[in-house]
Amino acid sequence: MKGILLSGGTGSRLRPITHTGPKQLIPLANKPVLQYAIEDLKKAGVSEIGVVLGNKGQEEVQQFLGDGSQFGVEITYIFQGDPLGIAHAVGCARDFVGDDDFVIYLGDNVIRQPIKPLIDSFREGDYAGGVALQRVDNPEQFGVAELDDDGNVVHIVEKPDNPVSNVVIIGIYVLTPVAFEAIEEISPSERGELEITDVFQWLIDHEMNVDSHTVEDWWKDTGKPKDIVSANRLILDNLDTTTDGTIEAGAKTMGQIDLHETATIESGAAVRGPVSIAANTVIKEDTYVGPYTSIGPDSSIENTHIENSVVVGGSTIETQDKIIDSLIGQGTDVKNGKEKKPEGHRLVVGEDSSLEL
Repeated sequence: MKGILLSGGTGSRLRPITHTGPKQLIPLANKPVLQYAIEDLKKAGVSEIGVVLGNKGQEEVQQFLGDGSQFGVEITYIFQGDPLGIAHAVGCARDFVGDDDFVIYLGDNVIRQPIKPLIDSFREGDYAGGVALQRVDNPEQFGVAELDDDGNVVHIVEKPDNPVSNVVIIGIYVLTPVAFEAIEEISPSERGELEITDVFQWLIDHEMNVDSHTVEDWWKDTGKPKDIVSANRLILDNLDTTTDGTIEAGAKTMGQIDLHETATIESGAAVRGPVSIAANTVIKEDTYVGPYTSIGPDSSIENTHIENSVVVGGSTIETQDKIIDSLIGQGTDVKNGKEKKPEGHRLVVGEDSSLEL
């Protein structure tokens, strides 16, 4: 089985963060979203992976993933161009897939439960496709699946006004090469895209079986700033921590702290985990780094209270105000203005910005 990892899309819901880089490389607990997908595919026994790229962020993704050898996989790059839908992106990978079955993984999705059970269930039956499902509170925002008593998908509706259930399709799918015939036959949706849900409905309409596997653990589509902060929180809750860096005398640390060997927590600083602090970052005096915060590499945090936030890296933050629930882009400077206001701030800041609070 081969893997198709989708890394196109414009990331419009994450602007201004994605004005200067692809959303799939935004870090969660100081690891890019895309890397979680690569590791999940490898654990499922999928080592040949085609990464589908759009018009934006091609160079950054290729620079990070390389040929895949550092992750123990083999990567082939596939160029989609304009983002015309998931099914269109899959169709671009036809030559890469050949006659093999394949699993599709959306590169901005993060899932705690391994995908291997979905693949194993698909292999054990006579299926043309398989989908990962989850129960949600807002099914009208997703593709909603109807199941029979055996767990087979019998009908799919994309973002219905009146959902028949709260069981929705999330961003992981398994297909046989017959899917490419479906992609040739379906028509663009009202938003001008070839929908992956229409591919599965085509299979169902042609009396082919579609398997399902319900994900009971958490899953996140990291398409919005609040989703990035929330996913970062969930990952930090289950992070294997190592405190290899420098903790000076007089610094206070509590809870789980993942501290890179080149990072420093200076005297007079307080860090309460779960927290991830990356390479060459310094937490300076009179700083409080609260739970569920990730500080990226080459950053300096001083005289600041920050919690439940993601700092991508290369940033300098020095403000007496409280920063909470924030996503701060690469190379950002945040400091107090002339008139300091003693209140908290919730920020979404793009790369190379300078803020006075």
